[in-house]
Amino acid sequence: MEKSQIIFYEDRNFQGRCYECSNDSSDLHSYFSHCNSIRVENGFWVLYERPNYQGYQYVLSLGEYPDYQHWLGFSDSIKSCRIIRNVGTSWRLKIWEKPSFEGHSMEVADNMPALHERWHSREVHSCKVFEGACVFYEHPNYRGRQYLLERGEYRKFTEWGGLQANIGSIRLVKEI
Repeated sequence: MEKSQIIFYEDRNFQGRCYECSNDSSDLHSYFSHCNSIRVENGFWVLYERPNYQGYQYVLSLGEYPDYQHWLGFSDSIKSCRIIRNVGTSWRLKIWEKPSFEGHSMEVADNMPALHERWHSREVHSCKVFEGACVFYEHPNYRGRQYLLERGEYRKFTEWGGLQANIGSIRLVKEI
């Protein structure tokens, strides 16, 4: 398996000061002051707007992102990052309408650009990720705030970083 690598650039279109990263980093502020473009050379990454893996999350796969709007960023602030390690060949997760895995539930094994088309509500209060990793998006069609969920149990939406239980779409983290 090739080593994961990401390159951060201070200016748009891969210009200005840059920093190459191949490991988790809880504080990137000493390498660059702001980030306006990114190249993901290998692997899957989750970027955070604040140090210590806090704030808005952005999940990126292999490719070029010439400005922060291309990774659905709200600003040019990237202060920490980590490699997503639960990328596999199979995915299995289950969502519930209530906290602590109670109430109506549904298994998910593929991307869902509009959760409301298959789920009776826009709210997801708990989730178990049995295999793989996924991204919950605040709005349909993979827009809005992003929340990475890796293998594990999430008894309430705040455990995956959610500010509210509204989920509009789900995308599995997988090789293209």
